[in-house]
Amino acid sequence: MDLNWQEMLFQFFGGLGIFLFAIKFMGDGLQKAAGDRLRDILDKYTTNPFMGVLVGIIVTVLIQSSSGTTVITVGLVSAGFMKLRQAIGVIMGANIGTTITAFIIGFDVGGYALPIMAVGAFLLFFFKKNKIQNLGEVIFGFGGLFLGLELMSDGMKPLREMTAFTDFTLNMSDSPFLGVMAGTIFTLIVQSSSATVAILQGLYAENLLSLQGSLPVLFGDNIGTTITAVLASLGASVAAKRAAATHVLFNVVGTIIFLILLAPFTLYIEWISGVLDLENKMQIAFAHGSFNVANTIIQFPLIGAWAFLVTKLIPGEDVSIEYKPKHLDVHFIEQSPSIAIGQAKEEILRMGALSVQGLETTYSYLKTNNKKEADLGYQIEDALNNLDQKITDYLVKISSQSLSIQDSARHNILMDTVRDVERIGDHFENIIELIEYREVNRLILTEDALKDVSEMFELTITTVSKALEALDTNNVELAQNVSEQENVIDKMERQFRKNHILRVNEGRCSGQAGIMFVDILSNLERIGDHASNIAEAVLGKRI
Repeated sequence: MDLNWQEMLFQFFGGLGIFLFAIKFMGDGLQKAAGDRLRDILDKYTTNPFMGVLVGIIVTVLIQSSSGTTVITVGLVSAGFMKLRQAIGVIMGANIGTTITAFIIGFDVGGYALPIMAVGAFLLFFFKKNKIQNLGEVIFGFGGLFLGLELMSDGMKPLREMTAFTDFTLNMSDSPFLGVMAGTIFTLIVQSSSATVAILQGLYAENLLSLQGSLPVLFGDNIGTTITAVLASLGASVAAKRAAATHVLFNVVGTIIFLILLAPFTLYIEWISGVLDLENKMQIAFAHGSFNVANTIIQFPLIGAWAFLVTKLIPGEDVSIEYKPKHLDVHFIEQSPSIAIGQAKEEILRMGALSVQGLETTYSYLKTNNKKEADLGYQIEDALNNLDQKITDYLVKISSQSLSIQDSARHNILMDTVRDVERIGDHFENIIELIEYREVNRLILTEDALKDVSEMFELTITTVSKALEALDTNNVELAQNVSEQENVIDKMERQFRKNHILRVNEGRCSGQAGIMFVDILSNLERIGDHASNIAEAVLGKRI
């Protein structure tokens, strides 16, 4: 390969790598600084599509990635935190928010990239506080962004001397569809519209592309960026798939509209660039912003229609996990604390049903090694944590009211029970992690070991189900049966441990696999203890 070619490719792809790393590093720093509040913001403030658009803009500006926002949104829809109509608004807002990166790139601060990175590195390596380290990540990523751009720009400069490339760009100017395809395919590969828009800004700044040739590529970039949401939705719920489909539909329809209006849109960008005296890079940034804002304004009234259309295109029952409580009505707390306690009990029973589903999913993962089962298990555990927090807060509010002796006893039982159910979630999450450890380290359990753990798993699931049924129906006989089964689980654990030691001594089982096996048994035994605690509450031993 000719040295110039090699140098050009190395600079371009090296710069692209630094740019992608920097934008992710900066986004991760911003995300860490925001903590779990990002999901809370999306959950709390997306009460209607208009608020969804605003929140989508804000969150995308915060994490510097429309793909990140749409992936979080798809996750929230899949989890039942957000309805499809709300999600469409957030996705529209994310498209606007991502244009901020292009405006940042429009400012030529490439000469200061290295000192900016030095400041970020100094904060990262010489300070121990998390907040300062997060700031260091943001600053280092910000500097890296411009270093990557400089390298890409230097790599692209020799292209203007290539006849084949100039012919290709002329063809793109003549055929907008070719430009859209080029932008879409490259963004599908890179999975970052910010990166491909930055490359487009560089090409246009070096006069390697005309404005009319650049705009269709820009539209294609917006279609290509939807791949991340599509990939995130593959193993998710029907609702999540519909949200991802809406993202694709929204950007494809917007591209079609603006391809039809390409000539007047090009004239508008030329006119506004002259009025505001915009440099080439900033012209592309302004075009990107104008396209996404105008597209959102045009399609915002169609949110209901898009929701209806994707529901028809992607049929099926939505079986997403409901994170939000269904029975905790705050009005009952002051009006009738007794009814409020009943509402809390109903929510705990729903939480309990989720814990049983989580156990069944974990058992299925043990048998099938299907990663989707693990993902669903983690999702259920996350839902249990959220419900635990909401139910506990509700019960604390009830405790501030004047309660009868009977209601006070019921209240105390429920406070203990919600903790037991949440702990069941923690233990099946531990088991999922142990199974993942088995897969990563290629550990093999013998048939006898699998038979033992399956027997204990099935009894544990039955025991938890019976404990919750006893709580629901206040069935003393069933609660006594749970206590008896818990004793059997304890005996199983001791016996199966002995069986394991024999297998290790005979060389039929490795030490590492044995440790993982014993840890699974230990977690199942602890789940049995929590089921017994719930049963004891019914038997009146805690009152």
